[in-house]
Amino acid sequence: MKLVVGLGNPGTKYERTRHNAGFWWVERLAQGARATLRNEGKFHGRVARLAGLAETWLLLPATYMNESGRAVAALAGFYKIEPQEILIVHDELDLPPGTVRLKLGGGTSGHNGLNDIAGRLGSNDFWRLRIGIGHPRDASASEQEVVAYVLSPPRSAEQPLIDDAIARGLDVWPLLAAGDTQAAMLRLHTKPLEP
Repeated sequence: MKLVVGLGNPGTKYERTRHNAGFWWVERLAQGARATLRNEGKFHGRVARLAGLAETWLLLPATYMNESGRAVAALAGFYKIEPQEILIVHDELDLPPGTVRLKLGGGTSGHNGLNDIAGRLGSNDFWRLRIGIGHPRDASASEQEVVAYVLSPPRSAEQPLIDDAIARGLDVWPLLAAGDTQAAMLRLHTKPLEP
């Protein structure tokens, strides 16, 4: 992976909301790698380079979720990074809290950040690390209910589950950094054996 992007909304108003799960993951990756995310106007977000890894950039767009693609396209274009070399880390309504999944390409499930990135890159063929946040009540929830849900903090019972999913996603980062996406998927998607 040459570019790892965490999706979310900037500012203290949004920092603890479910929609910022991608920010949380990349911030923890940066912290663990002792990389400092700095504001970069030309890339419309906070950017860091991971020490010891050739051309691996971290990006937290400052454009708000709906225009995440502006930041991704700016950095990817500048460093000539192809879509399949990009990992987008984001919240996922279709997965319950505590679940984390990795996939390449596919649809965007109406996720506005992914929609904008796919549109600006002209491709859906980027990697996604999907952090489950659950869905409000059921699939029949209105659009307003979904928006209110993703822009609210997780319930106290959900936060530890989301934190655990983030930790498991971080555990496979060395595999992703090495390009071993199959091993990363196997580890994330295989249920541990019961004791």
